[in-house]
Amino acid sequence: MKNTGNKIFLITGAGAGFGRAVAEAAVQAGHVAVGTVRREDDRIAFEAMHKSRARAVIIDVTRFYAIDPIVQKIEKEIGPIDVLVNNAGYGHEGILEESLLVDLVHQFEVNVFGAVAMIKAVLPAMRRRRRGHIINITSMAGYMSLPGIAYYSGSKFALEGISEGLAQEVQGLGIKVTAIAPGSFRTEWAGRSMVRSGRSIADYDAVFEPIRKQREEYSGHQAGDPAKAAQVLLKIVDSDNPPTHLLLGNDALRRVEERLAALCREIKAWESLSRSTDFD
Repeated sequence: MKNTGNKIFLITGAGAGFGRAVAEAAVQAGHVAVGTVRREDDRIAFEAMHKSRARAVIIDVTRFYAIDPIVQKIEKEIGPIDVLVNNAGYGHEGILEESLLVDLVHQFEVNVFGAVAMIKAVLPAMRRRRRGHIINITSMAGYMSLPGIAYYSGSKFALEGISEGLAQEVQGLGIKVTAIAPGSFRTEWAGRSMVRSGRSIADYDAVFEPIRKQREEYSGHQAGDPAKAAQVLLKIVDSDNPPTHLLLGNDALRRVEERLAALCREIKAWESLSRSTDFD
């Protein structure tokens, strides 16, 4: 199936949540959506969206060796990938001292290394064609953190930084890069998509237990609408001058603005010490 219509989107983590919402919006707008999923039943459900404009491939983004061949097959059988949406990821919740180091490694394998592997797979063809758009779904946690999500937040800070560096590298090659940082949206992030470490150190109860309880109660009642976020993403793709960074949601705007203001105050308070380290 060669694409003769609109854009071809490659969307990771497309079985549910943001990925599924973006795929549905893209298909409804006349684009072709190729989604990566983890299971056969998800593949069947994804392709049921449209008989010709919805295709799915089963892949685990941490199996880096499998990504290049799949991307090449998509480009050969479906057509050139115009938009990569790196959405695959999950949340880890747990106090740092109580969380295993292997949990941090896996968090980065999925949220960071998997995204970079996808980028490296699509970049050569995008560079040759001098066009393409890479969209990395990060989080407001990539700007500010909270107790209990140090691993998750670290992975999103990393993806924000990678996006910014990449955007500068490819800006003269016709390729656009946007890091989209959602706030709290009504997805499975705080539900079945979150891995939670056990508790063992009572010293952290006071700072962490209220946050864990609030997050569990809030799951399924978040203000953010994934369908509206998907429409915003399509507008970004259609823009001639898209942003490198975009926050989504009122809570993301409020929390990040507060964090940046606090950071500016801290920088100013310690400015004289910061300036004291150059050679005289």
